[in-house]
Amino acid sequence: MNNYMLKDENAIYYECGYSCDNALYLRLGSEAFFITDSRYTIDAAEGVKNAQVIIDGDLYGAAAKLLKEHRIKKMTFDPKEWTLMGYEKISKDSDIRFDAVQDFSHKKRIIKTDKELKILAKAAKLGRKAFGDLANNFRMDGKGKDEFALTYLAKSILSDFGKYELSFDPIVAIGPNAAKPHARPTNRKLFKGDLLLVDAGLKYKRYCSDRTRTVEFGKDFTFDTHQKFKRKKIQKAYDTVLKAHDHAIKKARCGMKAKEVDALTRDIITRAGFGGYFVHSTGHGVGLDIHEMPYISAKSDTVIEDGMVFTIEPGIYMPGEFGIRIEDMVAMVDGKAKVL
Repeated sequence: MNNYMLKDENAIYYECGYSCDNALYLRLGSEAFFITDSRYTIDAAEGVKNAQVIIDGDLYGAAAKLLKEHRIKKMTFDPKEWTLMGYEKISKDSDIRFDAVQDFSHKKRIIKTDKELKILAKAAKLGRKAFGDLANNFRMDGKGKDEFALTYLAKSILSDFGKYELSFDPIVAIGPNAAKPHARPTNRKLFKGDLLLVDAGLKYKRYCSDRTRTVEFGKDFTFDTHQKFKRKKIQKAYDTVLKAHDHAIKKARCGMKAKEVDALTRDIITRAGFGGYFVHSTGHGVGLDIHEMPYISAKSDTVIEDGMVFTIEPGIYMPGEFGIRIEDMVAMVDGKAKVL
């Protein structure tokens, strides 16, 4: 695929080391072009590597002109990146064959380089430290605060008060709200003995981290994986999720299909009687995007290879009662899963 065009910021960054919110990237054989407007003239000149920078207020017109000048006959693009308007502006009155390849950039990025693995490991370690700082802050100042205030606090601490971007808006859920895998904050307040679920991550050099812990809130709590709960039902569910989490990390191997890795968690949760309450896949790839390939789901035939990075995050969600999730990022190294 020598000719392709990109619109997504992370896809463009992967190609040339720079992106902004108004740019197109064209790879035409051995040549590459980064097209943006005059607001980014200085930044693009400084940041773009291995591509010619073109400044033009009409990005799509400039791209169409390049395609015509280079007599391009075939062009690959990811339809998930493009608006209909943008695609039509480039393809209108053209005899070029445009081939839609879904997840084009994600497929290129599924195997991480050694450099990327080091950056992702650093992001994960920064995320772990941030969880420790968050636990300290919640212990001292979290009691009686609602989920809105706790989420705001989580954003501040995870970002190191603006130093790092966040991978996504943190999930801070108390008790029954944790039964929603992507819970939004509510007015529910945090008190001793409450179940608390925190799912959060930060970016380092644009690469994401992702981590989830579930705890019983109290004066001595930490975000370790070994937790004690007063309610037996919660403890049983938690121990089941932890067993599934640890088992999948221990047994995941290169050569397995993603659905086989998913089964490593799902079978344990099902045998414990909670199968109907594990409502999402076991994990997802992490890189420049918080969700990318491979997807560790019951339907995925993707073969796991060294260099892949993904989450292991089994969960049990009891509607109206509680939710439990334990999540870590792993990299496949020498055929096995290594926790980042």
